[in-house]
Amino acid sequence: MNEPHYYDPQTGARYALDEPRWCSDARTPLMISPLAGISRDDIDTRARSLWRYRAALPRVIDAPVSMGEGCTPMAERAWGALRPHFKLEWFNPTCSFKDRGAAVMLSWLRQIGIGAVGEDSSGNGGAAIAAFGAAAGMAVTIFAPAYASPAKIAQIRAFGADVRLVDGPREASQDAAIRASGELYYASHNWQPFFLQGTKSIAYEMWEDFGFEAPDNVVIPAGAGSNVLGCAIGFAELLAAGQIRRLPRLFVAQPLHCSPVDASFQAGADTLVERPVLPTVAEGTAIRQPLRLREMLQAVRASGGQTVAVPEDAIVAAVRKLAAMGLYAEPTSATAAAALDMLAARGAIAQTERTVVLLTGSGLKASQFMTELYS
Repeated sequence: MNEPHYYDPQTGARYALDEPRWCSDARTPLMISPLAGISRDDIDTRARSLWRYRAALPRVIDAPVSMGEGCTPMAERAWGALRPHFKLEWFNPTCSFKDRGAAVMLSWLRQIGIGAVGEDSSGNGGAAIAAFGAAAGMAVTIFAPAYASPAKIAQIRAFGADVRLVDGPREASQDAAIRASGELYYASHNWQPFFLQGTKSIAYEMWEDFGFEAPDNVVIPAGAGSNVLGCAIGFAELLAAGQIRRLPRLFVAQPLHCSPVDASFQAGADTLVERPVLPTVAEGTAIRQPLRLREMLQAVRASGGQTVAVPEDAIVAAVRKLAAMGLYAEPTSATAAAALDMLAARGAIAQTERTVVLLTGSGLKASQFMTELYS
């Protein structure tokens, strides 16, 4: 099977992309086989969206579901001694980066004949699937934790999705969605590999915006890690295509209160290392057991990057600091900005380097937190 295909990193099993599957036969997560990447000549400059990079996708998508997602701006700002570029992902249609993955994944699923999908999400992922499902004319059911932000649940419902609130920890919502997958296709932003084909567009955008060069560093807030893996996939393709000379270093930022990636990275492990989990203001990254932990760790190490576990007070301070310079970021995003100070103190990021910080969602996504912070 030389053409693009699904494969199981654990067993090596392969499956055709046309199969309507979200996991392997062994119920393990899949990836899409490495692709050759594209050159600047392959960019569709007529498209002002992530679909300008459609040539980088594993299959041709004839009728994309698009609302102008992607092509988000970068704002260069002083941050201590550094001057990073903040990539403002809240300029996507539902105000988070997850619109990228939703657009590509649902476009592909609709093309292979799937008309109704289910997803589990604490907020931003569910909003993206609900919105793009509505745009695609697909029925959407979202399984969400009962504790999820009311504002995020309202946004999901506004797009016409059937929301089913699930008691218990975040994992209980996933379990409920998987149980329903016999009747409802599980279009999970954590499981279905085409989602990563959407998030990899961030790498292509940075490459194009920097004059077809890669940045030195990318700092990414991470829970399940679709942005980390998207960047790793996109930049790996550009390297394979001879478009960049080296991979940028990927730095993963997590709240200390829920930091399994940092715990495993610091221990030099490839599997989950236990660390106490507490409530965090960065709720979008509160994933106790990331499904693709191993792949995330491999991506960070391959790039020469690091991980950072950020205390709660530093996250809140970063929210305030960003807002004071005109950037209204939810706490999950601010975790990456807070990590800049820790990385600079370590000597991991230098003033002379080009650094991008992904601000993945708007402060409008955390209205209750922001109201209390500024009341």
